[in-house]
Amino acid sequence: MAQDEQTWEAGERRRLQLLTWPDIEEYLQTSSSILIPIGSTEQHGPTGLLGTDALCPEVLSRGVAARTGALIAPTLSIGMAQHHLGFPGSISLRPSTLIAVVRDVVTSLASQGFERFFFVNGHGGNIATLQAAFSEIHADVSYGAQSNRASLQFQLHSWWMLPSVRARSAELFGEAEGSHVTCSEVSLTHYAHGPHMKSRPLSPKIAPKGPIGDARDFRSRFPDGRIGSDPTLANAEAGETLYEAALEDLCGAWEEFTGTSE
Repeated sequence: MAQDEQTWEAGERRRLQLLTWPDIEEYLQTSSSILIPIGSTEQHGPTGLLGTDALCPEVLSRGVAARTGALIAPTLSIGMAQHHLGFPGSISLRPSTLIAVVRDVVTSLASQGFERFFFVNGHGGNIATLQAAFSEIHADVSYGAQSNRASLQFQLHSWWMLPSVRARSAELFGEAEGSHVTCSEVSLTHYAHGPHMKSRPLSPKIAPKGPIGDARDFRSRFPDGRIGSDPTLANAEAGETLYEAALEDLCGAWEEFTGTSE
């Protein structure tokens, strides 16, 4: 792994799954905030990893945790990705199922004292469903017996849309960035999981662009899974640049959200 080992280990120590319940009880004495990585398991063309959309927010979340002390919830690694089901290995939840999953995760943590939920997202197909999930959770409180309790707070950050990341991506890749199997996301996985990356010839070099519908429509329009991108330009060095750019924005947003900024 190209990422600094000390940073990686510091992030690992902030994972809820590697802690004990007394550790969490102690954490809650000083913070009610938690970071939740969320992504997808779906095709990323002939060379991108199926877990790209979950792996990217996961590695970024560990970086944020190493720098800020954030607590990281388990990654929600399956999202709303029905339009990718024409490609083997893709797994999707229905929007209603994802809403239920997010609702149960948040409600579980809220029952223990967590109040601020900071989602780092790696998949565009999740955005509308996550916003709907947040609205459903607020409705549970507003219409229920606890309507006078303090509101739970949510922030959603899709990492590729962060201002610093968008600026670096434009400089590095220009029009070849595309909108699926992007150079940026493939570069970040090169940086974080280099030994697992694949190399295959791609034709055409830059994939076509266009709208998407259901799974059959997607496969017929974009037969190798890419949309508008040339991921052969992706590399670990660019991934490190994008990692640092994303952390700059995410750490600042976390500190503002949690009230820990200086």
